[in-house]
Amino acid sequence: MDKNDLIALAVNAMQTAYAPYSGFTVGAALETADGTVYTGCNIENASFTPTVCAERVAFFQAVRDGHRAFRQLAVAGGKGGLLTSFTPPCGVCRQVMREFCTDDFPVYLYDGETIRETTLGALLPLSFGPDNVGKQED
Repeated sequence: MDKNDLIALAVNAMQTAYAPYSGFTVGAALETADGTVYTGCNIENASFTPTVCAERVAFFQAVRDGHRAFRQLAVAGGKGGLLTSFTPPCGVCRQVMREFCTDDFPVYLYDGETIRETTLGALLPLSFGPDNVGKQED
């Protein structure tokens, strides 16, 4: 899938976000290795800790459906449902990505005008992953 199409899906996913406390909505679109695309939005909670990010929603849905290999991720977000700035994945989302993706995994951030291309390795240098704990193969 073209990165622009993936970004458009992330922007669309922002519209379903539940963010009554921060007003900051985020959408993510994740393409699996076989071309399936999963979208996610952030979902806030009054007690804050159970809040979940758009990226994790997309990853967890894909994993639930049996996917373990991923091609690329796009993230878009902003205050009041508008694209206001680049919205990079939080630390927890980066660690979830690291469970399934290598350092060269592409991540696209979109602020409404510009696409910023980066990689998981740039977002999470010196990461701790499955290879650090001797992960058993399925």
